[in-house]
Amino acid sequence: MSVCRNVKWKYGCCVALVSAAAAAAAILPAAAQSFPPEQIKQGAQIYAANCATCHGEHMKNPPWAIDLATFPRDGRARFVDSVTNGVRNMPPWGDVIKPDGVAALWAYLVAGEK
Repeated sequence: MSVCRNVKWKYGCCVALVSAAAAAAAILPAAAQSFPPEQIKQGAQIYAANCATCHGEHMKNPPWAIDLATFPRDGRARFVDSVTNGVRNMPPWGDVIKPDGVAALWAYLVAGEK
């Protein structure tokens, strides 16, 4: 095998491995996701201050907003986009809740109310 072919083969294998790892991380089940307790606590505080009015005190059965207890735990990108940019009747929160706060909200949502 020439040096050039060897490099191309190794590069191709590396790309394939990185792609496979990224795909596996994207479909990581919610149960396998873990978050630091401080992040979950921060998410709970942000939720109580900004989200509970519409989504309910316990993220369940709100009268006019999505029931977050049923939100897909593999829908992180959708969640981040919805919180940041708004969706349907929900206003955008990107100016109020910064990315680390949105990540904390996601941690709280996935971890469930404690």
